[in-house]
Amino acid sequence: MTREPLHPLDPRRRGQAEHQPSPAKKDRAAERKRAGAKPSGPRRQKRRKRAPAIAGGPPAGTVRIQKVLAQAGIASRRACEQLVLEGRVMVNDQVVAALPVFVRPGVDRVAIDGRPIRIRAERPIYLLLNKPRGVVCTNSDPAGRPLAVDLVADVGQRVFPVGRLETESTGIILMTNDGELANRITHPRYGVEKAYVVEVIGPVQADALEQLKRGGYMDGRRIGGAAVKVIRRSRESTLIEVRLREGPNREVRRLLARLGYKVRSLRRVAIGPITDRGVKTGRYRVLDEAEVEALRKAASPGSVKKEDLEP
Repeated sequence: MTREPLHPLDPRRRGQAEHQPSPAKKDRAAERKRAGAKPSGPRRQKRRKRAPAIAGGPPAGTVRIQKVLAQAGIASRRACEQLVLEGRVMVNDQVVAALPVFVRPGVDRVAIDGRPIRIRAERPIYLLLNKPRGVVCTNSDPAGRPLAVDLVADVGQRVFPVGRLETESTGIILMTNDGELANRITHPRYGVEKAYVVEVIGPVQADALEQLKRGGYMDGRRIGGAAVKVIRRSRESTLIEVRLREGPNREVRRLLARLGYKVRSLRRVAIGPITDRGVKTGRYRVLDEAEVEALRKAASPGSVKKEDLEP
């Protein structure tokens, strides 16, 4: 028995039409196919490629290049990885621009931006600098502003700042040539707590303090909540202590600005168990073995639980 075709106005025909592309759409698809274009549709976000695993482990007598560069005091391990990916590193006069890269300390020649790097295990050094306002926490500055590394130049070893403090912010920052510890202190995974004393213009209301404790989203990224304590409050200003386990100090300024408050000053007073006690502004002191060990413990895996990073 043959089925009669449905009338164009029959409601049952609507479902068939939804699954049949129009002639014009068919023609456009055919043109794209002839031109070699990919079919349109929802695009998948590309996943970041990981460095390939090394079967059987790295070659004997070699070390990952980012570890060697960090030990030489160039930068943290993560920053050294970025130098490689940017094509700025050469090994034995050959540019390397992909990871992993393994080198033989004392045998292979390594250069960054054409400048040879001495690959040798320097004695690790740990300095606590109390950064003044106007000092930049980078190894160079095109504007010629004073650098944090200049304040510790008399130690005789190359060191770099661990993390950043904004130019207008003050307080303590760790200076070291230990790239491994620097990576752990700055990585959100290890949740090393940093404490700041913040002076805000005007009286800060209770609901704003609660918002700081809850955290929020900044540039599409979740910023964990902070522990907040009011030190002093008046009509002119409010002095608060903010403790963060993730997120740089500039997030404090931005979160407060979003709530309608302007920061007059921000000073970092603690990094994990290390405080600014005994260090005058513009000066530094060498951390002793017990302090370094306390920092390592604070930055060790398992030292902070996942729920501690959530508001």
